[in-house]
Amino acid sequence: MGDHVGIKIVFRNYLCSVLAACTKRLSGKFSVGVAELLAIYTGFLLAWEWKILIFMVESDPLKVIQRHNSNDGLGASGLIYRDIKKLITARAYGIQRATILYNPANCLRPKQRVHKPITSCTSMNNKQPPPPPSGPDSDPRVPHARAIVNGGCDRFLYNNLISLYSKSHRHCSSSSSYSLRVFHQIPNPNVVSWTALIAAHSDTFLSLRHFVSMLRHPTLPNQRTLASLFKTCAALSSLSFGLALHALSIRLSLATQPFSGSALVNFYSKSRLPGDARKVFDEITEPDEVCYAAIVVGLAQNSRPINALSAFAEMISCDVRSTMYSVSGALRSAAELAALEQCRMVHCHAVVTALDMNVIVGSALIDAYGKAGLVSDARRVFDEGLTRINVVGWNAMMAAYAQQGDKDSIVELFDSMEAQGLTPDEYSFLAILSSFCNAGLDVETERWFTRMIEDYGLKPGLEHYTCVVGAFSRAGRLSDAEKIVETMPFVPDAAVWRAMLSASAHHGEADMAWTMAKRLLELDPHDDSAYVMVANALSSTGRWDEVAEVRKMMKDRRVKKEVGRSWIELRGKVHVFFAGDQRHEMKDEIYAKLAELMEEIEKLGYVPVWDEMLHEVGEEEKRKALWSHSEKLALAFGLISGASPQGKALRIVKNLRICRDCHEVFRFMSRVLDREIIVRDVNRYHRFLNGNCTCGGVW
Repeated sequence: MGDHVGIKIVFRNYLCSVLAACTKRLSGKFSVGVAELLAIYTGFLLAWEWKILIFMVESDPLKVIQRHNSNDGLGASGLIYRDIKKLITARAYGIQRATILYNPANCLRPKQRVHKPITSCTSMNNKQPPPPPSGPDSDPRVPHARAIVNGGCDRFLYNNLISLYSKSHRHCSSSSSYSLRVFHQIPNPNVVSWTALIAAHSDTFLSLRHFVSMLRHPTLPNQRTLASLFKTCAALSSLSFGLALHALSIRLSLATQPFSGSALVNFYSKSRLPGDARKVFDEITEPDEVCYAAIVVGLAQNSRPINALSAFAEMISCDVRSTMYSVSGALRSAAELAALEQCRMVHCHAVVTALDMNVIVGSALIDAYGKAGLVSDARRVFDEGLTRINVVGWNAMMAAYAQQGDKDSIVELFDSMEAQGLTPDEYSFLAILSSFCNAGLDVETERWFTRMIEDYGLKPGLEHYTCVVGAFSRAGRLSDAEKIVETMPFVPDAAVWRAMLSASAHHGEADMAWTMAKRLLELDPHDDSAYVMVANALSSTGRWDEVAEVRKMMKDRRVKKEVGRSWIELRGKVHVFFAGDQRHEMKDEIYAKLAELMEEIEKLGYVPVWDEMLHEVGEEEKRKALWSHSEKLALAFGLISGASPQGKALRIVKNLRICRDCHEVFRFMSRVLDREIIVRDVNRYHRFLNGNCTCGGVW
């Protein structure tokens, strides 16, 4: 027996080379040489090699077994017949033969099905095969093939295979169809099986169809089922189906559970229903960090920054652990408010919780400090995390410089990014184009726009064209800007027409401003800014009849001008002012300080700018209306309250475009006060110092 086994081991190595030569490109034909090899394999009890050969040369291996009938246990009545059936089942799932037979992770035979002498002599092959790889780069067909060959597929394994196939788009282009075929092999699918199938088709209508089939089975969903479905409804913007799911979750008492509740909060937030998202959150029995992250991010994404910061503060007071998502959502809210103190407080919390080292939080910090106007702090965060910052962080830093109109720093940063081996994307060029547009440099804007297309092969979007249109129109090239609008491969949106309208009004082109306003109002008849800008353009040229016509249009369409408001931060509290505000507890001191400042700047040569006044009223009434603008009141309050110590910049935020008179006032006040004044309006940052502004008079 020992000689027989030894001959088999030696002969096996020889047959490997014979097999490779004999079966190369046989096109499935059963040749005489193959038949002889089968006979040799049978004599030496080489069961595994027997199966390899059959599977390589025959499209229907079972026919080969039936033709090569033997009585030694390897023929149609033996164990190999059943193993071949398993291999055929594996091939039905698109599993390649090489994957089954030669995969390095499966180099040992799944099972030795021959006589004991061979088993004892080759004990090294009796080791248990290594567990299937579970990383994102693993091919699920490997564990699937192993399970089929071993004959150990139960419901638990099927459920895992469905999940593996759903996560493996890299190896299986049709992984979703594999998931469905595996699911159909389960005799009695349970809720875990259905949930795995629904998750495998997430973000598609098939997921909803499978859920309906699940209810007809009948099987009731659990928290994970509903969480996957709410995510799909948010991705498909299927509000009606999501509402029905919410009703079902209430009936099953699952809406108040953290897992499904957080998904429901996210669904309402993505559906632009932040109020309903907050109601759902308030009903969750014990909200965890995921629930708080969902509500903070949802409110921030729906432009509810104050509510988002309140939810973040509530989370901290309840000793709930913060995550990178909740911190980044809070930073986004602070950035929208341009609330510097709030940014710093959230930054401190991120440092304490060791989340400041996270890439997402780091990018959010750069963005928050940049939008709060503190570019130096944004750059400090950027430099500290330079080794781990990705292209998103680089773009955030460039966007911070763009808002300040610091084109030189952006170009320097752009070159450094390329030197680091990072590839600029569309957002990198958007920051560059925005900076040159804000600076009114039309030639440079056009040059970088061309570089983006020709040198980097990037396809510009509507936002990039808007920057070029804005740069051309601000430089007075209104006809060139209009030509770009007519020839660009996009339908102009409101931002394009608003840029043309603003520039036309700035250059005193009342006729073109009127034309641009009409096009803007075709898209949104209730855009109050369009009426205001065209009325200002017409009033500056003394065309009061047409101004009256614009006002009548606003009245007929029931359009109300958005109320201008400005705010300033004092010791973590935000103070908001409206034009002519009389509500503040320090109103007497505010107006007294403002009158004192106006007298000082008039001595320096300040002349009121009446161009944007809509009414033909007396000079005294105009002067009173101009003096009580919200940004001027915020400035006076900041000075008397000590909002910023001497030597530090006064920071004011306005929800609308700063008017030309306030811009002129702040230029003179920066000289009178001998300090820096920073104003962020709806368009950009204005940095006033020594009687100059970084916008260069173009905004």
